[in-house]
Amino acid sequence: MIELGWQDILLRLGIAALAGSAIGLNRDLQGKPIGLKTLGIVGLSTATVVVLAVQFAEPGKMTDATSRVIQGILTGIGFLGAGVIVHQRHGFRIRGLTSAACTFLAACVGIVCGVGQWNIVGIALALAFVLLTVGRLTERWLHQILGGKDDPHDDGPTQAAAPKRL
Repeated sequence: MIELGWQDILLRLGIAALAGSAIGLNRDLQGKPIGLKTLGIVGLSTATVVVLAVQFAEPGKMTDATSRVIQGILTGIGFLGAGVIVHQRHGFRIRGLTSAACTFLAACVGIVCGVGQWNIVGIALALAFVLLTVGRLTERWLHQILGGKDDPHDDGPTQAAAPKRL
């Protein structure tokens, strides 16, 4: 059994909450339906459960119980992410997929924080922010070069915006 000290627990849970909050801040600044508090709580809650599971593991081993905890978290997070996706009646558009993916990422980062793998946390956050920062610009640029639609997220006018017939 691993006995984590208060400092290690605070570090793991604190970084998980901060990492989730940072991802949520990006979503919030983009005006998306999920934000700093929600994803901070996702990171904190997943790290909390993983730290608990790690406490009962043998040093240096991933037990079946820890593996099942992680599997359960990832299954449950799918439901939270699905709640972020909003279907619009007009235009058959699906919105919120990136925010749902960020919810899943915040959970995964929380799990990695719970295990204490800081290199993985840092690299995952760095890559996530690169994708979130330049992803849409890169999509638009590639669509223009490759002959796709100008805005890959624009499905044309919705019924509400369609011209009226006389």
